[in-house]
Formats: sequence, C-alpha cells, structure tokens
Amino acid sequence: MLDWNNIDTVLLDMDGTLLDLNFDTYFWTEHVPRRYAQHHAMELEAAKQALYPVFRRIEGTLNWYCVDYWSETLGMDIAALKAEIEHLIAVHPYVTEFLDQLRQHGKTSVLVTNAHPKSMELKFERTALHNHIEHVVCSHEFGTPKEEQAFWHRLHARLPYDNARTLLIDDSLPVLRSAREYGIGHLLAVKHPDSQLPPKDVEEFEAVRCFSDIFPK
Repeated sequence: MLDWNNIDTVLLDMDGTLLDLNFDTYFWTEHVPRRYAQHHAMELEAAKQALYPVFRRIEGTLNWYCVDYWSETLGMDIAALKAEIEHLIAVHPYVTEFLDQLRQHGKTSVLVTNAHPKSMELKFERTALHNHIEHVVCSHEFGTPKEEQAFWHRLHARLPYDNARTLLIDDSLPVLRSAREYGIGHLLAVKHPDSQLPPKDVEEFEAVRCFSDIFPK
C-alpha cells in the first residue's frame, strides 16, 4: 500500500484516525442532547430534534470543532461535559507502536487536528498520545479548518516539508480532498474510525484497516 522509501513526513489526524471516534460520536449524538434535555426540562427526543439540525449547519467549519463556541451557543460547559465521559476516550489498536516505528525509521510525525485545544488537552491527559508525536498542530492556531486550502498553506509555512514525500492519514473525506488539492502526495483514509459503527465507505481513497498493516519498513 505504501512505499516508505518515498515518504519522509507523516501527517496524522487525531479523532477517528489515531483515536476511536466513538467518544465524539456518543458525545454529540447522545451525551449533549441528554444534558441539554435535562437543562431545559424537555424530552430527550425533542432535544435531539432541536440540536441535530444546528449541528449539521455548522459541520465542516472551525466553529463545529470549537468548545467555546458550543458552550456559548448551548449555554452549557462543553469541556466539563466531555470530561464526564472521558472513560470512552481510546486509542485505536497499534497506534502507539506505529508512531514509535515512524520515529525509529526517521520519519517526521505531525499531528494535524481540527480539535479544539481544550479537547486536545483532555485527550492527551487520557492517552499520552502527544509523547509519541514530534509536532502537534491545531487548526484553531491558524483560524481555519483542514477542509480549507488556507490551512495547508499555513501548515507548510510553519513546518516546511516536501508535498510529494508526505503522507496524510485522516478519516475525513473532505479533508483528504482538500489535502489532495493542495498537492499532498500520499493519502490514506481510515476504514473503521468508530469502533462501534460499520466500516466507512472511503470512496476514491485507499484506506488503512489497522495500523499494524502499514508499519514502516
């Protein structure tokens, strides 16, 4: 699948790629609506009907990933709500071994995430993922999400790398398409971003099923 002789830099998404997306799926589809229903003394189903369209309208923008935006919009402390279910935060199988193998083979690893810094902090505390990665870049630092070309321009200015010798692994098809448009040479989707859901249709992209399948050689 990959010719590691032609790859120097590995850009890695966090949620759904290195971490199981189940935490985020459950948080937005169940936990937030439940707490919202309790806060407004309404039925859970009514809360879901009220919230889901709001979520869909914001999806793909930087605000979709912004803890502070949702705290203000929903009138609830989103960071505190995430901490309530932090036990669901989990690293996908063989991820840390894969990251350590990248380092041993002289590859530069870069976490590139749309996650808000408060979410990153919680997940790093839970997983120590950052200890296995050389660089961490958050789209909130750039003021634009990975779905936009501006992100890739700003990333390249921050950490110069050769597009042709760079691999991006991400579970978001819009992000992968944006990276392809920018010229990232090697792209991999993730077949099972959420362990509790069926495999994802990755459309035109090749996909990794398990990180043990792509250890560098």
